[in-house]
Amino acid sequence: MGKKIKWGVIGSGGIARRRTIPEGIIPSDNAELISVYSRTPENNDEVAKEFNARAAGTLQEVLDSGVDAVYVASPVDRHLEQVIACAKAKKHIFCEKPLGLNVQEVEKMIRVCKEEGVLLGTGLMMRFLAQHQAALQLIQEGKLGKLVYGRAQLSCWYPPMEGAWRQDPAAGGGGSLVDMGSHCIDLLEMFFGRIKSVSCFINNIVHDYKSEDGAVISIKFESGALATVDTFFCIPDNSSKNVLELYGSRGSIHAKGTIGQGDAGEMVAYLEDDSAEYDAQQAREIGKGLTINPTPVNTYLAEIDEFSKAILENRMPANNHFTGLHNQIVLSACYESAKTNRVVEINQHMQV
Repeated sequence: MGKKIKWGVIGSGGIARRRTIPEGIIPSDNAELISVYSRTPENNDEVAKEFNARAAGTLQEVLDSGVDAVYVASPVDRHLEQVIACAKAKKHIFCEKPLGLNVQEVEKMIRVCKEEGVLLGTGLMMRFLAQHQAALQLIQEGKLGKLVYGRAQLSCWYPPMEGAWRQDPAAGGGGSLVDMGSHCIDLLEMFFGRIKSVSCFINNIVHDYKSEDGAVISIKFESGALATVDTFFCIPDNSSKNVLELYGSRGSIHAKGTIGQGDAGEMVAYLEDDSAEYDAQQAREIGKGLTINPTPVNTYLAEIDEFSKAILENRMPANNHFTGLHNQIVLSACYESAKTNRVVEINQHMQV
């Protein structure tokens, strides 16, 4: 294996064409795009031409094209079959979230990848955002004190469209909760630690497709901290500011637009010193926060770089299958809570 990982792509349209290929694989010093495959040949030919890659007519052609790793960005209901095929061909796999339609599918993927000796990674790229990493450092340094509460919001306008697999749970595993809430859950766990229990509501408030167009999750962490996630397919893009709020006993961090597909947003920390005392008037100062604005990092480039380096260095990547499995377990608990109208403990699911 050379100094660059040779990549194939399965599901060359959508997020692969818009983001991961042009922003992740192409500019990476550790990656080289070899072949692409889609069930829509015309679009696949366009992608291959645009990025100077081989247009494969089948999944097997990708596997036979000399690649070391495969990026799977197809609809979720195809992940299991495709991941197993890649693993049996001894190719490392970086798969978009959610890894599967359910926990059992993900466990099967992991088992086969372990048997075949290949890595399985998960596309939860928002952890790599420079501002999120800076916020994490403040938390780890104790600047926020004991963590108390968090909120993560990711919403957009996603009207009914023919063939949109995210609007059918049989193809995508769910709607706004699984598609966008997964990122929010992953980020909050990065900041707050493991989730202990969830209570979730889902609904079709505006759109009448089969998947939910709205979800709200109440979260309790093992640390005792609390959080909420709100994620909707029925709020106009510019009306949802994709807010991230992190509160502790000594301060808070407020962000807009850091949760999403961009390189950066607005983030401000409000930190207190140890001299703060009880104030009966509860006075609040405006505009005296600490702006958090590190050099932006393209999250798609970061996730491809990390996975490629892990292959070259023969180690577990940060964006590994454990992250994907746990995320799927929490999502499963959320859907169970919405269905049964009760609080669901995550520990029970960790035993499956």
